[in-house]
Amino acid sequence: MKKLTLATLACYLQILAAFSQTTPPADTSTYKARKLSIEEIDVVSGYYMQNGSHSAVTGGIGTEKLTDISNTIEVRLSRSDKHLRKHTLNLELGVDHYSSASSDKIDPSTISSASSADTRVYPSVGYSVKNVRGLTLGATASFSKEYDYASAGFGVQVAKASKDGNRELSLKLQSYLDSWRVILPVELRPGGQKDEGPSPRNSLSGSLSYSQVVNQRFQYSFLLDLVTQSGLLGTSYQRVYFDNGTETYERLPGSRFKVPVGVRASYFIGDRVILRPFYRYYIDDWGVKAHTAELEMPVKVTPFFSISPFYRYYTQTAADYFAPYKEHHASAGYYTSDYDLSAFNSGFAGAGFRFTPQNGVFGLARWTMLELRYGHYSRNDGLGSNIISLNARFK
Repeated sequence: MKKLTLATLACYLQILAAFSQTTPPADTSTYKARKLSIEEIDVVSGYYMQNGSHSAVTGGIGTEKLTDISNTIEVRLSRSDKHLRKHTLNLELGVDHYSSASSDKIDPSTISSASSADTRVYPSVGYSVKNVRGLTLGATASFSKEYDYASAGFGVQVAKASKDGNRELSLKLQSYLDSWRVILPVELRPGGQKDEGPSPRNSLSGSLSYSQVVNQRFQYSFLLDLVTQSGLLGTSYQRVYFDNGTETYERLPGSRFKVPVGVRASYFIGDRVILRPFYRYYIDDWGVKAHTAELEMPVKVTPFFSISPFYRYYTQTAADYFAPYKEHHASAGYYTSDYDLSAFNSGFAGAGFRFTPQNGVFGLARWTMLELRYGHYSRNDGLGSNIISLNARFK
């Protein structure tokens, strides 16, 4: 039941990967297949805090105060077989715990309802095989569970790299099968019934990407996603107040189609500075159009320490079904006062600090990287948040 700005959290935790040129396979005349072994372990912990005054739970007014503590661990194992194919197994487990003042307003007569705090658990597993011709085939499965929500995800991937490794075309198909418990605001529950049981929501996405290494200094990639959703897309515990003084809960269409398209690049300035610009255009059939522009600039201060300042600007138009508190007409077919669907501009700024000592962090050879990242998010409707995360990598 967590209601935070997921776009903020995602753009902060996202690690911008630079594309690297691969080399032809080595001489295999004396090659021996190796067993599955640990290639890398990443442990990430984060703390997120937000505040604002446009809670959708109370119809577009009221506190949006929320805190979230997240922890994830990802283990990557790999092996090579006698045909020089690389097999990679990714195992990930995440646990989030949050507290939300706005969610507790679903039933304000309670001192502290179950919705005011929750824990989300989300394991996932992925397996891929890459051969010497640059063809990669993979599959993923995931699961997520919290108080009123459960989701199962399944995906497949195929990617083909060029012979010299400088180009790659990738296609991913992903589906999520979700189930919501339909929980209404306390004053709108028929006969005092707390919820109306589960309701489905399904999402299917296709992602196409093309990456190109132009030369030793410049690489880029094009990204295209097609996403379709169906089922319960509105949040039933979010109130809507009409201009005639009556009240109901959020209602939105039972389908949505989204198209984000973007381009990402990396340009090396000398040996110490990298420019990583990113741009994305988004449109959907609810009337939302959005632009995202971001620039990250990693600077290598020493051979073992780097700083990566970044800034992201985002702007979007309002969905056709959005209106503020008490500005909806009762005759409308769909309505929401969720400010995530309003017209707004936002900025997200911060920096990452990465430490990769030659002999390992604190002299521990297998602890190869320690990274601290901080970001501040601000929106022109008054929503603001801060997030800090710590990433430790072991090999």
